[in-house]
Amino acid sequence: MKKLYTVAVAGATGLVGRTMITVLEELNFPVEQLVPLASARSAGMEMPFKGTHVKVRTLTAESFAGVDFALFSAGASVSKEFGPKAVLQGAIVIDNSSAFRMDPDVPLVVPEVNPKDAFKHHGIIANPNCSTIQMVVVLKPLHDAFGIKRVVVSTYQSVTGAGKKGVNQLEDEIAKQPLREKKFPHPIAYNVLPHIDVFLPDGYTKEEQKMTDETKKIMGADIPVTATTVRVPVIGGHSEAVNIEFDRPCPVEDVRAILKRAPGIIVQDDPATNLYPLPIHAYGKNDVFVGRIRKDFSIRNGINLWIVSDNVRKGAATNAVQIAQLLISQKQ
Repeated sequence: MKKLYTVAVAGATGLVGRTMITVLEELNFPVEQLVPLASARSAGMEMPFKGTHVKVRTLTAESFAGVDFALFSAGASVSKEFGPKAVLQGAIVIDNSSAFRMDPDVPLVVPEVNPKDAFKHHGIIANPNCSTIQMVVVLKPLHDAFGIKRVVVSTYQSVTGAGKKGVNQLEDEIAKQPLREKKFPHPIAYNVLPHIDVFLPDGYTKEEQKMTDETKKIMGADIPVTATTVRVPVIGGHSEAVNIEFDRPCPVEDVRAILKRAPGIIVQDDPATNLYPLPIHAYGKNDVFVGRIRKDFSIRNGINLWIVSDNVRKGAATNAVQIAQLLISQKQ
């Protein structure tokens, strides 16, 4: 059995790709060789890793020879083209794009929620959408305890969810300088945009539909979810106001105790001392933070929650590395 692994990162120079490399080091993943991959224009760049620098290579069909794990964060079109080629060369692909998430033959995995699904892969495992990941980490232990009847979620999503272009637009607008590039259809500084991804014919956005569809697949249950996703002028960290209706009584003290015991969750819930999750505190961390836990008095069995997590980390890079950790834990 292997104790060290060759790990490729496709999209290594992007916001999530860089964070994947950082998280591999921080979580002490047993990397024998790191293979950073990107477009030809980035070839030759150097990525810091474990006290040294590793040169970025051009992503090609032959890039995955000898690779054990290929972490993809280069967009759906790249994943569709190169993911299957990586599998044919023996790599296990963990893909952060939307390319394979709803493919019935590809597991969609959050290790705290459905770890067993990871072992049903045929070479490709999908990383869920960032806003879905942090929500289902919280939903899972509560569903097990009380049975979820319905979820209503409104998100407040960081510009990092739109990549470097989103960050650049916000920074340029705040600095009142010409835009290096325009990512959003309206100004984002001092504004909120109820528009993430494209609009669908029914009036919902694709991001909202992702949260609905992905939650059901990950949870393995037909849980009704309705979402409104909003972009806010924050750098680092998605926030979500979540209303949950349960089948059974759900005392607030029980909800709080269950979440304190659940993996990957930190409860910050003391309004008397102004303690509740904030994106500036979640930024750079790998956990999901929960607070503002309170009864919904408008329904019989309802709870309101406030959930915050670093979308580039747990919402993308960290979750991908944790999937790889899960797989090797069964090999040791």
